[in-house]
Amino acid sequence: MTWDVLHDKVKHHLESIYADVPLAESYDSLATQLLNAIGIQSEADIVVPEPHFSYWDEEDIVMITYGDSVMKDGERPLVTLYQFLHKYCKNTINNVHILPFFPYSSDDGFSVIDYSTINDALGSWQDIEAIAKDYGLMTDLVINHCSARSAWFDNFIRGEGPGSDFFFTAEPSDDLFMVTRPRVSPLLRETETAQGTQYVWCTFSHDQVDFDFRNPKVLLAFVDIIRLYLDKGAKIFRLDAVAFLWKIVGTNCINLFQTHEVIRLLRTLIEHVDPSIIIITETNIPNRENLTYFGNANEAHAIYNFSLPPLLVNTLVTGDCTYLKSWMMSMPPAQNGTAYFNFIASHDGIGLRPAEGLLDDEEISDLVHTMQSFGGKISWRASDHGQQKPYEINITLFDALQGTVKGPDKYQVDRFICAHAIMLGMEGIPGIYIHSLLGTSNDYEKVAYSGHNRCINRHRWDLDELEALLNSPFSQHHKVLTRLSQLIRIRKAQPAFHPNATQFTLQLGNQIFGYWRQSLDRKQSIFSISNISDEDQTILLSDINLIGTDNWIDLISRDEILHSSGFIQLSPYQTLWISNQDFE
Repeated sequence: MTWDVLHDKVKHHLESIYADVPLAESYDSLATQLLNAIGIQSEADIVVPEPHFSYWDEEDIVMITYGDSVMKDGERPLVTLYQFLHKYCKNTINNVHILPFFPYSSDDGFSVIDYSTINDALGSWQDIEAIAKDYGLMTDLVINHCSARSAWFDNFIRGEGPGSDFFFTAEPSDDLFMVTRPRVSPLLRETETAQGTQYVWCTFSHDQVDFDFRNPKVLLAFVDIIRLYLDKGAKIFRLDAVAFLWKIVGTNCINLFQTHEVIRLLRTLIEHVDPSIIIITETNIPNRENLTYFGNANEAHAIYNFSLPPLLVNTLVTGDCTYLKSWMMSMPPAQNGTAYFNFIASHDGIGLRPAEGLLDDEEISDLVHTMQSFGGKISWRASDHGQQKPYEINITLFDALQGTVKGPDKYQVDRFICAHAIMLGMEGIPGIYIHSLLGTSNDYEKVAYSGHNRCINRHRWDLDELEALLNSPFSQHHKVLTRLSQLIRIRKAQPAFHPNATQFTLQLGNQIFGYWRQSLDRKQSIFSISNISDEDQTILLSDINLIGTDNWIDLISRDEILHSSGFIQLSPYQTLWISNQDFE
């Protein structure tokens, strides 16, 4: 590819983004600045990406963690994390998503003060680079907003210096009725500046002030940040809250065309310096809208599969997979070069917006009440009509699955493992939260101390205490880590579990959830079959149509599946991975 061709492509993105914005400089000049900022100074710097190539396979597993989820006295938390990964995850995890590790003022890292330095309480860039040498590093690009205590916002208040024109403002008299909000706090932050009173747009909180991407300087600043993170070893970029990036007063200010075009521009810049870098969009929105962030295989490489957590938890606590099955049948297969990012727990709670249109209001209400009975907290948002609606259930996944709508029972660990067996076998790249890997329970003390519901799922482990529990065969933490590690090792060896391998949903009734995967070369088939109820279930082998000339084995139990038996019995929450080839 020539410089002119790439330059024209970047220029086209800019023309689409800024069509309705008067600019002080030409598109040609901006395109050149952006290319230089990402590291392309001449034609020799251009790397041509291969279209529709998938830079991932069945061995890719992402662990999601804070830099200080595991701590040891007298040691930098990032060093402790690195040691934890080597000791407990070396054969299972090959990518690690370290949640924002920069200086911050609130929201456990998502109110960034300085994008270019490491939070002193965690460690140094050297510690980050050490992890990045052995694991694929996934880093957050907190692109919608920054801290009100940042130097950029200080300059905005002073009216001079970098950042002085970086922030989006509006007037209280503006038509803001349609604005989609993930929070119930006031949208505008009254701020006294050198230019007088300004009303700064705050999608999330008044400590998180939103950028104004109508100013190309903001875009250039973030391309500089991306280049820095690439130099420090980042392989995956998570675009945090990106759906809210572009604002137009009088609209809902979410999922606007310009937002998608900014992502396409960032994709173009990044993939022409290193095509293996992956962009994942974090868009906690209804399913149909979420799917649009794939673009035409020219936007996000992967999207968070946000509908999976509420649907899967609902399935396991009701013992009925009707809604999960209907959703799965409706999901289009990701094109080669794109993938779903599957997860069922993260540092946030179980989002309910992605369940809209998939679970009815009564189902959502019942799920909320069940989770509250298990110790969960509820975070609220303002609806389009100004009413408060449940936005998120805050609870650890381990405690969310302690029982059913009938109450707690003896199947907590089995139900928890079943959830992960379903997720690990699905089309897509799996992400596992560190507190799922460790079977962590609700942290009520942290909620009380912080006053924030999300802290219920953000426990900080003392490494010595954790290791004592992991060494105890009767602890929930030992049981969970042992069984999850076994499942992950099995999954990583199966070509049929490639993120882009074929997937079909099976029809096995409401208490059995099943799907079929076939490897890209069509040689391996795996039937993933899970009993999602608290009673024994039986299925006929004829219902899953195993090819009679093949020998079949359950990869998890190692039991041979004999056609002559005619049927299989599954215990409560048991999963079978029935395969015609064994790669373990």
